[in-house]
Amino acid sequence: MTAAVSPPRVIAISASESPDMAVLGLSRDHLEDAMREIAMYLLADGTDLAYGGDLRPGGFTETLFEMALRYRNRADAGHDWSLTNYLAWPVHIRMAEDKLDETLSGLRHVRLALMGRNGGRVSVEERREMPSHEPDEAEWSEGLTAMRRTMCAETDARVVLGGRVRDYKGSMPGIAEEVLLSLESRQPVFLIGGFGGCAGDVAGALGLADSPTGPLAGSRPTGADIRLFRRYGPDSLRNGLSLEENTFLAKSPHVGQAVTLVLRGLHRLRKGASSDERARGE
Repeated sequence: MTAAVSPPRVIAISASESPDMAVLGLSRDHLEDAMREIAMYLLADGTDLAYGGDLRPGGFTETLFEMALRYRNRADAGHDWSLTNYLAWPVHIRMAEDKLDETLSGLRHVRLALMGRNGGRVSVEERREMPSHEPDEAEWSEGLTAMRRTMCAETDARVVLGGRVRDYKGSMPGIAEEVLLSLESRQPVFLIGGFGGCAGDVAGALGLADSPTGPLAGSRPTGADIRLFRRYGPDSLRNGLSLEENTFLAKSPHVGQAVTLVLRGLHRLRKGASSDERARGE
């Protein structure tokens, strides 16, 4: 069990619909309920959330916005927002100015981070001066990767569930890339694999679960990308949980049990960080 060097205060959530949910007897409502419950307990635990949503009507971003409204008073954290939504370059550059203004006016207690193609911040004023256009394939790939790198650098841990493996934008499925960046940066990762999809594939590649569709290599589009995870193992998650606990988290579709394990891991990470600070005399 490995402690993080600092206690997690901003948690990134990586979640989208999984192609395996129907086979597992689950629906989109189950995944949305899981996101809502995870967000509720994390916010109640005093953390802020980060998400890379595209603001589509009826999307998962709206679910997180609802939870942010419930926890809007963050005076203890020095700010009045509890969720940062990272909007990648190819997502917002498609938006006409009036649509952008409409989106911004509808936000309450949510910090919207407009990202440049290289991952830097773009102010609202700068964005208004840019003509909207339909991004090409290179813009999608570079812009999404840059946004995910920035979000990884600005968060302390990541919770992952579901994830599409087909019809995605960018160089690889979004959840695969987000988890890979977290592992590369030694960021704690909590893999909730019970909803299948990309999270389930990654859990299988790390030796925590079986792939829901058989052998990983070539079984579906994630197959080639999943091989990038083979150099990592359960210890690479660095999330404060034991191998047994991470295996359970990677297989269980029961969100209550998953939330308990995530909070347990975060508590251990914070306790370990506090112990390290005391040992250094801080």
